[in-house]
Amino acid sequence: MSKEYENKGYSSEIIDFGKKPAILIVDLQLAFTDPKYPNGDMPMVDNATNKTAELLELARKKNVPVASCYTAYDSLKDMPLWKVKAVRDEFYHGHPCTEMDPRIYDEEYDFNFCKNAPSMFFLTPLTTFLHKEGVDTVIITGCVTSGCVRATVIDAFSHGYRVFVPQDCVGDVEDRPHNDNLRDISRRYGEVIDSQACMDYIRSLG
Repeated sequence: MSKEYENKGYSSEIIDFGKKPAILIVDLQLAFTDPKYPNGDMPMVDNATNKTAELLELARKKNVPVASCYTAYDSLKDMPLWKVKAVRDEFYHGHPCTEMDPRIYDEEYDFNFCKNAPSMFFLTPLTTFLHKEGVDTVIITGCVTSGCVRATVIDAFSHGYRVFVPQDCVGDVEDRPHNDNLRDISRRYGEVIDSQACMDYIRSLG
């Protein structure tokens, strides 16, 4: 963090893990993880998917709630004015690009739903699920860092959750927007750590 931000008091607090975490998986659907799709050839997202899978293996063993989402629409009529060609062309219910990546998805365990905006919280049942599970801490994974991950972070923060982003479990098209947004998240909204720190925390749960 630059001296200018530091002098203004940014990142002046450290957020501690709470008592009840949940793992949130943002858009790790085949559209972003399978190279045969236009936006699927992103090495950073591929690495994030593999790291998220490792985190989830432990989380499920410890009975940590897991919520995952994908983005899809019925038609252009219910789609926001996305400027991303692949979304307009392919992100429709029933298209195989909307299926969850099997590396991270457990149909019998995860709470999975469709979202139609950048944030995983916007007009979805996520808050109801988290409240019913008694969650106070969210660990946010997925893609892309500068888009739907950041939007989900801001909404989680706005709902009062303790927000943690394992930097190796999120990815973007390029390094620069990925790193810029992680820095900004750490200045304002939550803690940017790594998956190992998240796993150490989960192992410590009773």
